[in-house]
Order: sequence, then C-alpha cells, then structure tokens
Amino acid sequence: MPVFSLDPVQTAWCAELRALAARRLRPLADRGDPGRVNRPLLAELGRLGLLERVFTSSALDLCLLRESLAQGCTEAETALALQGLGTCPVVLTGTESQRARWLPEVSAGRAVAAFALSEPGAGSDAAALTLRAEPDGHGWRLTGEKRWISNAPEADFYTVFARTSEGAARDPVPVPASDPAPRSRPGSRGVTAFLVPAGRPGLTGSPIEMLSPHPVGALVFDAVPVTREDVLGEVGRGFRTAMTTLNRFRPSVGAFAVGMAQAALDATLEHTATRTAFGGPLKDLQSVAHQVAEMATRTEAARLLVYAAACAYDTGAPEVPARSAMAKLYATEAAQYVVDAAVQLHGARALQRGHPLEHLYREVRAPRIYEGATEVQRTIIAKELYG
Repeated sequence: MPVFSLDPVQTAWCAELRALAARRLRPLADRGDPGRVNRPLLAELGRLGLLERVFTSSALDLCLLRESLAQGCTEAETALALQGLGTCPVVLTGTESQRARWLPEVSAGRAVAAFALSEPGAGSDAAALTLRAEPDGHGWRLTGEKRWISNAPEADFYTVFARTSEGAARDPVPVPASDPAPRSRPGSRGVTAFLVPAGRPGLTGSPIEMLSPHPVGALVFDAVPVTREDVLGEVGRGFRTAMTTLNRFRPSVGAFAVGMAQAALDATLEHTATRTAFGGPLKDLQSVAHQVAEMATRTEAARLLVYAAACAYDTGAPEVPARSAMAKLYATEAAQYVVDAAVQLHGARALQRGHPLEHLYREVRAPRIYEGATEVQRTIIAKELYG
C-alpha cells in the first residue's frame, strides 16, 4: 500500500540529510569546477555512507535521500544519483568479479560511474540505438557514438548499451504518431550491456557545455575491444537491464524535482512574509497568497505520487512502469511550475547570478528531458492503461 506519511525515524533522517547537505556538501559543491566531475564531493558522499545507500536502500528511501539532498545541495544530489544510475546495472546483472572490482570503489567515492545509453539519434527512443558491437574472435568491437552522457568523459567506467545483432524489425516498439514516414526499426532485441573501463583503446570523449553546468559529454567508440567478461547480464538482453534500471530511478528523479520545488516554496514563503509592497507584506495580497497555495498543492501532490511509485516498486506491484512514469512526469512538470512561480514572486533579485532561485531555475529544466522526456512518459502511461 502507498505510504502517505513518514514515520519518526524517516522524518529525522530527512532532517539530518538536509543539514548535512547545507553544512558539509554545499561548501564542496561551491568549490568545484562547473561542468566537471567533483571528486572531493563524491569522496565526502562516500565518507558519509550515502553512496552505498543508493544500492542498498529501498526505492522509497532512495527517494527520501534524493529529495532531502536536493533541498540543500542539488550538485550533491546529482552526483549521488549519477553514481547510482551508472552502477545499478552492475548491481542488477554484474558478475561476482565485476561487483567486487567496482562496487566498493563507487561506494567509497573513489570511482566515477556513467550510464551510456543516449545517442545522437536515440535519446528517449532508446530502442533505436545504433552503437554496433561487431564480433571479433572471443569478443566484440564497439563502434559508434554516445552523447549527453553524464560524467563523460571523466568517468572511470561506463555501462554501455550496444547492438550485438540487428534484432527483429517486428519488435513492438511504438513509433510516434507524428512520424510522417514510419520506418522499420531494429527494436529492443539484440541489445547487450557492457561494462567498459575508461582507457580502453579507441575510446575517446569530449565535454558538452550545458545550460546548467553539469559534467556531460560525448563518447566516440572506434573499434573499442570488449570481451564476454565485460558483458553485464546476458548477450542480447541489455535493453531489459536498461529499462529495469530506469524504472527504479524514475520515481527518484521525481523526488529530486520535489526537493527543488520544496526549496523554491520555502524561499517564497519567507520572502512573501517579509517583503512589503502596497502598504503590507506580499502574503496579504490575494493574488500572491493564491499562487503560493497552488505551489504548495502541486508540490505535495508530486511528493505523494513519487512515494506511491517507490512503494509500488518495493512491493513488486505490477503497475510499476505506469506509476514510475506518472511520478516522473508530474513531479518534474510541477517543479518547473513551482520554481518559475517562485522566481516571479521574488522579482528581479531571483534572476541575479548566485541567487538560490537563479540556480534552481537552471537546474529544474533538465529533469523534464533526461531518463525519458515528458512526452515519452505519457506514451508509457497510455500503453500501460490500454494493456
């Protein structure tokens, strides 16, 4: 059953996380180089035991962790989440030797992970990926490109999804109704997941400058060698690994968005209670009070959807894909609204470089796109509803 309130232990843990984010993580984030992997920040997350919690916690606790960190330090939240996303396939399907090699290093903040799924022509449409894994004796050679990969090109290892066969053109992958010329596509079959350490011959990369300065880059694979020892799970079953990983993390993307929305709402409550205009505090203006009420309602609705999706995942409920998509869809859209409304109510000060809302305004846009854009979430929901 969905949880509609937190117990005292969970509430105390969230408060502790918010305090840690402000006191110990925020200073490290501020000293980091924008657009680069912040290794001191990762090391501190490891010392605090938070990175290990990504792999050992329930889906609900993962949401509480991401929501709480996001309220105090979005950089720390993002660094933690990216470690989880890049390493989750190793946890799910890795061999004993792969887990022994990488999980302790990631948990301690000494190794940086990356989830390499998106391509120039296959972002949300992950089944259309074209990175080739061409047979080469006892292994394969990876040839192609990945783009918009978080932590690239600085990661220590990459979870890479490549096509080891052409799959089946009849694979039931939906084509957007707006596509003027539906075409035969390889579909989700024949995709294999590989664990590729940095430094492999033929693997190069370059950073991409983004609106919000996160470590994001492109990877070029020029006949990069991989062997059967590098396979994660089964050959040809990598798409399932990717989707299982995303189903676990999509509700927690919503939790990240809820944390940002809550931070914007808290700032707005303080500002409108103390800022005077037209002879009194802003909160006494009905137009302002109603806007703040709407912000609070959407934030709380998003939070409940996120918690319900996480609980569905933890209990093995059959509706996990739909609930995860609903949580990710609604929470990210709600956060965009709440942060934008907060900026409007703060006025010009919120647009000044360095203001907390200026930071949130740039941060809140990307979650509506990554790990499945809003439009893709609606497609998933509709597909689940119609069976």
